[in-house]
Amino acid sequence: MTRILVALALLLLTPSAPAFADTYPSKPIKLVIPFAAGSATDSAGRILAQALSERLGQSVIVDNRPGANGQIAAMFAAQSAADGYTLFMTTNSTHSANPHLYKSLPYDPIKDFAPIARVGTLAFMLVVHPGLPVNNAKELIAYAVAHRGELSYGTASTAALIGAETINTMGHTDMVGVSYKASPQAILDLVAGRVQVMVADFATAMPQVRAGKLKVLAVTTAQRSALLPDVPPIADTLKGFDMTSWNGLFAPADTPQPILARLERETLASLAQADVKERFASLGFEVAPQDSAAFRRFVREQLDAWGKLIRAAKIQPE
Repeated sequence: MTRILVALALLLLTPSAPAFADTYPSKPIKLVIPFAAGSATDSAGRILAQALSERLGQSVIVDNRPGANGQIAAMFAAQSAADGYTLFMTTNSTHSANPHLYKSLPYDPIKDFAPIARVGTLAFMLVVHPGLPVNNAKELIAYAVAHRGELSYGTASTAALIGAETINTMGHTDMVGVSYKASPQAILDLVAGRVQVMVADFATAMPQVRAGKLKVLAVTTAQRSALLPDVPPIADTLKGFDMTSWNGLFAPADTPQPILARLERETLASLAQADVKERFASLGFEVAPQDSAAFRRFVREQLDAWGKLIRAAKIQPE
């Protein structure tokens, strides 16, 4: 009888999940970003953080944890308390590509995370140092073949790596990859001529393109991009080339469902705001929201899709 009374007392003292959700959030929320400040994901994360702060009535603080193609941040987020106060805004790098690029990971992209909402998609562009005597993808491939082993490409993300290696495979070139911790650093070395080629996201490359410090040759999407309507897709030269990055919001697995539902609702409402869409568009992001159920299916589909891209590019896992 005593044990029963103690158990009942503890049950009464423990707040129910709905009651807990009613008080959420009661303190600042940490938004973990797997790439450095100034990267496309960082810029997008700061837009979403501001919008969520306004809707939730609490500060949403960006926490950059770059390194190892997002593994450091993913592991940190996966191991954080599942209480809604640590969120993870990430991309196909951690959840689609890394499982195929590494023989083992310190996290599971499916089991360790609860999808909240997809944010949008991001196209990449093929850019070169302006001193390189090429004006389109076809000329770049011809130049790379004629100067075999002389060109190097910068990479600071899985999309940049896979894009460049797909060009190597499909174009029968052998450009040499140079790894960077962050895209802004890779772009600066491209501008300086330390590397000659890069498959880069719009957010970090476009300012240098507009300043005339980089030359854009093509976009990675199968069709032309509305952001660069005069620039042809790589697919015009390499048939079937099609690569688009995605971006979404997660919480640690086992986060209470009422909290996940609140975050999903406020995230989708934020992404519906005209000013938020405009700010994302300025980075080259297309806001393309999905609710948690659709996003969960999408993540699983993309895990298979990027595996096919990586195998086709003949990239061996580390």
